[in-house]
Amino acid sequence: MPVDLSQLKTRSIEWLKQLIQTPSLSREEHKTAELLMSFLSEYNIQVKRKYNNIWTESYNHPKGARKILLNSHHDTVKPGENWLNDPFKALIEEDRITGLGSNDAGASVVALMVAFIYLQQLPELSYKLILSLTAEEEISGERGIKSLFSELGKIDLGIVGEPTGMHVAIAEKGVIVLDCYAYGKTGHAAREEGLNALYIALEDIAWIRNSRFEKISELLGPMKLTVTQIQAGIQHNVVPDTCRYVVDIRTNELYRNEEVVDYIRKNIQSEIMPRSYHLNSSRISKAHPIVQKALSIGRKTYGSPTLSDQSLMSFDTIKMGVGESSRSHTPNEFVLYSEIMSGIDIYINLLKYFSF
Repeated sequence: MPVDLSQLKTRSIEWLKQLIQTPSLSREEHKTAELLMSFLSEYNIQVKRKYNNIWTESYNHPKGARKILLNSHHDTVKPGENWLNDPFKALIEEDRITGLGSNDAGASVVALMVAFIYLQQLPELSYKLILSLTAEEEISGERGIKSLFSELGKIDLGIVGEPTGMHVAIAEKGVIVLDCYAYGKTGHAAREEGLNALYIALEDIAWIRNSRFEKISELLGPMKLTVTQIQAGIQHNVVPDTCRYVVDIRTNELYRNEEVVDYIRKNIQSEIMPRSYHLNSSRISKAHPIVQKALSIGRKTYGSPTLSDQSLMSFDTIKMGVGESSRSHTPNEFVLYSEIMSGIDIYINLLKYFSF
């Protein structure tokens, strides 16, 4: 018997309340993984699990159909200060649902679940639909979505559920974090001895601050380099022989991460140690059928400055989810009931008659 959509929508709010009330900090998501499995099992959906990631696949598709991945994450950051209520207690006031992970990304999780349950019971889709609800997104962890790619096989298109106001991010900035070390020689500060590593670092930081990469993305704008941490010296009268500083780089899709690091390395004196190269910028053509379908149902496109699991996906993706990015990682994080209801309808309208 077909599942009633209005009943599913009602259940989605109950699901979100339970997710908020179950702590799921990155690497500690085992309880929410169990919850999600139980939610889907209510509808006789077979669910698989690896670490704290769960996924399921539709069966109402022709043989050899292309595959669409619906993905969002159920881990959260740690709650910061200035919460007015318990971040692990869902507070419902009229249209507003407040709680840690409500906006990022619990609302997208439950909306995607409802869309999957509804779509997989239709007579036939033109594609195979996979729903994955994953862990460690907030830390780009090895036991998150990355660990599932070998299980899922070739994916043709991904829809990443992150708060975008249900508009479509068709490009996303990547991230490189550099640990930089300037080296000098110790000496007594009073006798002008030694080689001050802090001064060497300051010269390099000035170059970083004033550097300009020529290629500017139409969607993502210019590259952005920001020095965010610095540490040097052991006491007031000793010239420091080492200065460590950290550079946060937000890349656009016009540069490879390795290319960016090589360029910086050639222009500064400090030793550079990238923490990783894999958090790449991404982009999908505006002519892609999923983007055109989104535009046809009134969605807008834009370039996103924030990072998501989209950066780990080598196939075509869009980022589209319930809530607003500006609320993420903030005290008293919230999402609106009306946003969830609308988000469910938009996901279904996007995918119900889609083909590519």
